[in-house]
Formats: sequence, C-alpha cells, structure tokens
Amino acid sequence: MRSILRCIVRIIDGIPHCRPPARTRAFACAAAAILLNSLPAVRPADAAGPDRPGAQVVGAGWSATVTARHRRTIVPFRASPFPYAGTVPATGKPFYDIVLEDRSGRSSRRTGGIYWADKTYNDRRVLLDIPAGFDPARPGVIVVFFHGNAATLDRDVVRRQRVPDQTAAAQLNSVLVAPQMAHDAWDSSSGSFWKRGAFAAFMEEAATRLARLAGDGTRARTFRSMPIVLVAYSGGYQPLAFALRDPAIAPRVRGVVLLDALYGELDAFEAWLARSRDGFLVSSFAKTTTERNAQLQRALEQIGRQPRARTQAPSIRARSYLIPAPEAVSHHDFVTKACGPTCL
Repeated sequence: MRSILRCIVRIIDGIPHCRPPARTRAFACAAAAILLNSLPAVRPADAAGPDRPGAQVVGAGWSATVTARHRRTIVPFRASPFPYAGTVPATGKPFYDIVLEDRSGRSSRRTGGIYWADKTYNDRRVLLDIPAGFDPARPGVIVVFFHGNAATLDRDVVRRQRVPDQTAAAQLNSVLVAPQMAHDAWDSSSGSFWKRGAFAAFMEEAATRLARLAGDGTRARTFRSMPIVLVAYSGGYQPLAFALRDPAIAPRVRGVVLLDALYGELDAFEAWLARSRDGFLVSSFAKTTTERNAQLQRALEQIGRQPRARTQAPSIRARSYLIPAPEAVSHHDFVTKACGPTCL
C-alpha cells in the first residue's frame, strides 16, 4: 500500500517518474488508487475498543478518537448522500417505489426483497480520518473512498478492508473521507450525489469538519483547496462517476482509482480524462470487470490516452493504468489482496 500511495502522491506533485525496481512494485504503483478504495470499517468515536486505546475529543455535536496513529471520527453530515427522496436519473421515476402505511421502500431486483428508507437509506454518517503525520501547512490531498455493496463504515471500511490503517501506513500527507452509501445493502445508488452540486456541498462540509478534527477550525480554507483523489471499490463506481460530473469538483480531482469497480458509467471516466490535462486513472480488476476494462481501454486509445500495462513503470505522460489482478484474488478480498495486504 505504501508503494501505491507514494507513487500517486509523486504523480500529483508532478514528479515525472516513480520507478519501482520489480514487476510487483510496478503493479503496486500502477494500482495505487486501488487501496484507497478499501478503507477498513470505521470504529465509532465512542467505541475505540481495548485493541485501539484512544483519547476522546468532544466538541459541540461531535466526538473523535485520537490515537498515536489517527484522529478519527464517524459523524453525521448535513450534505450526506442519504436520506434521499428524489428521482432516479436513468429512469426519471421516484427513488422509492413502495409505500406501506407510513413507510417508504425500494424494491431490489438483485435480492427480490424491499429496502426500507428508515433502515437502508437513512444513515448520514461519514468517516473522517487524519493520520498522525498529516501537516496542513504542506501540500496534501483528500482521498474520498466510496465503499461497495453490502457494506458499513465500521465493519467493512475500517475493520475488514483497513483503509484508514493502510493510508496511515503510507506516511503521506493525505486525509480520508468515506461517506456511508446505502447501508449494508446490495445497492449502488448515489442518492443526493445524483443531483448537480450535491457532491460539491458534501466536500464543503467535509472541509469544515476536517479542520475541526485537525484541531484548527481556521484550516477549512486549506481543505477546500486541496486536490482530490476519488477511490471506488465495487459498487462505489456509481457515486464516484456522479462526483466526477460535478462541475464544481471535477477541476480539483487529480486522480481516480477503481478497485474492481468498473461496472458502468464509462462515459463519465472517458469524459473526465479527455478534459483533464494532468489527471490520472488507475483501474485494477478481476474477472468480473475484465470486459468493461477492455471497453475503457479502446475508448482511451481513441482519445489518445493509451493506457499502460501492469509491467510498465508509471509515467505522468500516460496518466492511465489498467491492471489485471492475480486470478486467485477474489472480489470480496480485492482491497487487501489484489497486490498484497497493504495494496492501497
């Protein structure tokens, strides 16, 4: 994970090369964005647990856990992707298609059941994590991680995929933001991020809350101007794609990392790469998304953005990398095993 993140930051900083000596490290550098998408489930501020002792920092309406490695909190946002009661852009139909007495729900083609609004689409929480070595006075980057289906922040992003720990271990000047999407559901819906300007509002609130978590509320301006790397694992591809379409945010996005996540929305990734002069895209994939990555490769070749192979050293001129993972790596374990336990 350290190798990948360091190469990403070097590319962001404009360093023209990052030449790992071996094929494995070349893969890691190319897949740098992969790890970003696998944040371990976030541990709530009031439940640091005996294995992670931490002091509690409490403010008006929020609390955080501070350890030797992190300042971390899971806090409700006003500009969160859910709750959402609008329409689905692809169909123009209401998001909720079932009403039973005083409950609204959404039918699931995948499970054949119903996801209820008050249980599945009512979690406003967002994971914020600042590694101990972060220095807001230095150039930095905000990593936004979109989790996959059937996930929660604490169980999956923080504990299973260990995303905050992976980013902290890289010892880079970055902070992590991970919104809870549909709660523990087989649903990739983007919620309010479908709406123009909603992701920009989310990042505005994130800047304020990150400054508070860092212990200096005056640093909100710093976080508002930081470049952004968007990372998606699996079903997180859809909210990431709509975030890229937000005209207020797209110019700040310096990188996109897809961890077996290219299930659709190819036009959003193609359009962003065509517009961006210095943005990079890394897509690491298993069998489930092989064909979609082949489609993306053909599209990028047509706009003169020839992707580099996994065996080639990274280059800031290439800006795009399509990297097949080892066949033995399962989709479920992709974030921690696609290129080793610290892949990100």
